[in-house]
Amino acid sequence: MYLRPYKKNDAKTILSWCEDETVFRKWTSDRYDSYPITEDDMNYKYFDLNGDCIEKDNFYPLVACDNDNSIFGHFILRYVGGDHTILRIGFVIVDDKKRGMGYGKKMIRLAVDYAFLVAGAQKVTIGVFENNLPAYNCYKSAGFKELQTDQDEICELFGEKWKIIELALDINEYISERNKY
Repeated sequence: MYLRPYKKNDAKTILSWCEDETVFRKWTSDRYDSYPITEDDMNYKYFDLNGDCIEKDNFYPLVACDNDNSIFGHFILRYVGGDHTILRIGFVIVDDKKRGMGYGKKMIRLAVDYAFLVAGAQKVTIGVFENNLPAYNCYKSAGFKELQTDQDEICELFGEKWKIIELALDINEYISERNKY
């Protein structure tokens, strides 16, 4: 398994994994105004809008591929905090036919390896909706720890309030965790 940069023609495959709007919103939150979106919508946000990031060099969409060179997952990385020491993983999605088989965990571990070993991050963060227990368990099994926050982050979707759980992994925890696998 390996990571490679996202290409425009990946959009069709990734969007096919969103079998309904709930899956789509667990993946994109409220970052798109409507559902479904087109390949052009996704590519416009990624390439023309720089993933809604203000900083020019701050949005890195990637895909995870299996040994057959087929993509099985997708996520983005972006720096937070302005000093290029904290990378945030976002827009995480795995092929619905591969969910529950360890692919997500392997992809997240590849993302974390990239963040620490290639990008030089000192900390990696990720958020997950409270109602997305499989993703939460995946991130925890990849070494992330839940952060205690003063105030709950809430996103309103489908007329409901979805709580966001923040998780993080710092370089020291990463080194310790990496020794386990």
